[in-house]
Amino acid sequence: MTVATLIGQPVHRAEDLRFLKGAGAFVDDLQREGMLHAVVLRSSVAHGRIRSIGATAARAMPGVHAVITAQDVGQDLGNVPIIPLRLANLPEFKDYLQPVIASDKVRYVGEPIAVVVAETRAIAEDALEAVDIDIEALPPLPDRQAADGGALLFEHTKSNRAVRYNAAFGDADAAFARAEYTRKERFRCHRLTGLPLETRGQIAEWNGGRLTVFGATKVLFFNRRILAPMLGVTEADIDMIEVDVGGGFGVKGEFYPEDFLIPFAARKAGRPVKWIEDRREHLIATNHSREVDCEIEIACSRDGTILGMRGHVTSDMGAYIRTNGGVVPAKAAQFLPGPYRIRDIAVTVDVFVTSKTPVGTLRAPGRFEANFFRERLLDIVAKDLGLDPMQFRLKNLIAEDELPFHTGKLVPYEPETDFDTGDYHTTFTRALTEIGWAEKKSLQGRLVDGRYHGIAATPFVESGGSGKENARAEIENDGSVTVYAGSSVLGQGLETTLAQVAADTLKLPFDKVRILHGSTTYLKEGFGTFASRSMVVGGSAVLDGCNNLLAAVRDAARERFGLPNEEIAIENGVVSAGGKRATLSEFAGLSAEGSFSTTTRTYSYGAHACHVAVDPRTGHVEILDYVAIEDVGVAINPHIVHGQAIGALVQGLGGVFLDEVRYDADAQMLNASLADYLVPLATDYSNIRAITMELRRSKTNPLGAKGAGEGGMVAVAATMANAVAAALAPLSVEVRELPLSPSRVWALAQGAGPARA
Repeated sequence: MTVATLIGQPVHRAEDLRFLKGAGAFVDDLQREGMLHAVVLRSSVAHGRIRSIGATAARAMPGVHAVITAQDVGQDLGNVPIIPLRLANLPEFKDYLQPVIASDKVRYVGEPIAVVVAETRAIAEDALEAVDIDIEALPPLPDRQAADGGALLFEHTKSNRAVRYNAAFGDADAAFARAEYTRKERFRCHRLTGLPLETRGQIAEWNGGRLTVFGATKVLFFNRRILAPMLGVTEADIDMIEVDVGGGFGVKGEFYPEDFLIPFAARKAGRPVKWIEDRREHLIATNHSREVDCEIEIACSRDGTILGMRGHVTSDMGAYIRTNGGVVPAKAAQFLPGPYRIRDIAVTVDVFVTSKTPVGTLRAPGRFEANFFRERLLDIVAKDLGLDPMQFRLKNLIAEDELPFHTGKLVPYEPETDFDTGDYHTTFTRALTEIGWAEKKSLQGRLVDGRYHGIAATPFVESGGSGKENARAEIENDGSVTVYAGSSVLGQGLETTLAQVAADTLKLPFDKVRILHGSTTYLKEGFGTFASRSMVVGGSAVLDGCNNLLAAVRDAARERFGLPNEEIAIENGVVSAGGKRATLSEFAGLSAEGSFSTTTRTYSYGAHACHVAVDPRTGHVEILDYVAIEDVGVAINPHIVHGQAIGALVQGLGGVFLDEVRYDADAQMLNASLADYLVPLATDYSNIRAITMELRRSKTNPLGAKGAGEGGMVAVAATMANAVAAALAPLSVEVRELPLSPSRVWALAQGAGPARA
């Protein structure tokens, strides 16, 4: 019996049954014998000098086992460790890295000052209140303007600007010199954060000189590599165990101060220690993202041919440069040209520190922002030049016969790159057709029953899928195969899609393959999940491992059957050749490793389109129709890809209309609870659609796959902002800033002046 092909099929998610039955194992579900509980004392001051920390009363409280401060860390280790960078490792950032605990200064509200370990969380929280802290308040730096010439967060650096760099390809100045038309605008993308269902947390347990950490996610091997020298042990002395995870979105799984503090506390207390972040802690201490400004200038011919582009990206990184924070401004600069035929571009990037929570990546980092900046400008330019905005885009989109299209080196820590395969015109025209642009464009700006209608469509291109990943496949006694994957699972369905790849390769039924992932006990090295790489790189490693396992089975069968490898067939758990046969279970214990590595990024692409109705009396924007289209090369599981697209789209819409981290002039966060920090509900955006296309296979990996986790997010801000601006055009409204909250849209509509008449 031939096993049906699984790649490309909408197989139901294998992991969902245990979640629906309440059988998931999240870190807070785990209990260890003798386990203590930790809480973190965090700064309530945005910028200040620590004069003293009095912990005597807290340490004396019944049930308290330890109160750990920077002094304790320094006494044990000889220093307070600094958290290194994982990505965007620019040398200028080294003076702005975060210590694992504040010692002399605090630089943002939420920075760890002490850790209290006690028999229960309640006792620990009571003891936390008894810690006496004296902090001399220093001038806060609530925004980039205050940081530019204000008080210094790091006195020895003499500046709050961590880095400025210039990137270019072609000759932008020459392009502007010959242009018949130029336009410069300034746009701003606000600060927000990711909100997984489950906050951060971990359990650290020492056994002799070995440490086990439960609850590590995303990049376990990298985090182990950071932690080991901090604690004075070897990497082999640490096991990091990945359990079920309630989402990641880029904010979870990087190395945070708590990733050192909880293992340190467990060693200090001599018992396992659990720490679970509450929601307020998550909002003030887990990475924020976005908050990028951009001055962007374009040069065109009168017929609408884009000749060149210049940009100045400014990013507020918060108080420290965290493990991957530098990615955000870098990608905002890199993706300013987008999928357009722009051969002359120059970009300046400024990165500032302020006394706010540090920044890291959040789904579609930099791309979300860059698309908003560029596509808003293009609509403004089309209006100036009297062009149809969609024909203007089609005229300048890179044609398929121009691919691969060289995009130069706009990121200082990456090599030059090329957009690889694609048909940008097809996905964009499909979006126009789906939204009904030809039929509906007469509605643009029309007032119908008290609401203004607007239609917009924007194309995008986004990167993903480079680096290395490892896997191992092993035959079990029952003839099933367990695949150990270096990729981490953050809720994206990898247990299903990787099993589809493995089962197809091994010609086994789907239920004969089990995926175990992430943990450092499974493989010698793994690289984790980020940047839409889990299938492109991780899936290709699984493919290689399974092919190597088949080769090992053939070698063993050759010895058993006395027949050459090429005559040996393996299918549906049966190994046969020349009338001889054996079951796969007879080869139990055979295993093989696999890996895949590429330095070439793959580029998925697509387009979004929407139709909105805007009520100028309330600022409410109703989405009448929204479609997100993406070519993912090969969809391993169309059902999961579709779910990823819809999830990203809803998350993106939340980022446009609701999500916003707000600070006051003292750099105090004003909305650090879910009563005030608004996120979308499942019922908020019902008229949305996602269409997955498989037009052009990627040439960078054997699966032909491209990243699919961020395409629903990349173009949301650009598309919605253009639709709202088109709707309110009769009121002379231009959208230059996010979010498009009802109050901001109302203010735009009410402040339009005489044109309202």
